[in-house]
Amino acid sequence: MLKDFKDFALRGNVFDLAIAVVIGAAFGKIVSSLVENIITPLIGAISGGIDFSGMHQKIGDADVTYGVFLQSIFDFLIVAFVIFMVIRLMAKFKRKEESVVEEAVPEVDPKEVLLIEIRDLLKEGKTL
Repeated sequence: MLKDFKDFALRGNVFDLAIAVVIGAAFGKIVSSLVENIITPLIGAISGGIDFSGMHQKIGDADVTYGVFLQSIFDFLIVAFVIFMVIRLMAKFKRKEESVVEEAVPEVDPKEVLLIEIRDLLKEGKTL
């Protein structure tokens, strides 16, 4: 059982997953910091400091703070949009790299392909 666990834990996929989790957590902190420290204050300055978290409704003895929920939704939408823009930017750079690589591959002339086939047949001793 120990050997099986060692084989499982030392597999490449487990390390890749662990690395992805660590990088994802770090990326999450970066995005959260960007949203909390830069984007949200800018939106607050533009919108006049709208804050939903103070909205609540008293129903009997219960105080329903639906504004906190609305603020969480608003924060989620901002974070999701920022992540979308970052991934879109990264995809744009990747497409540029792929197009450069595609341009580097020379196109083979069909005549050359035919000549190569004829040469290979002649090497095998076959006649046309």
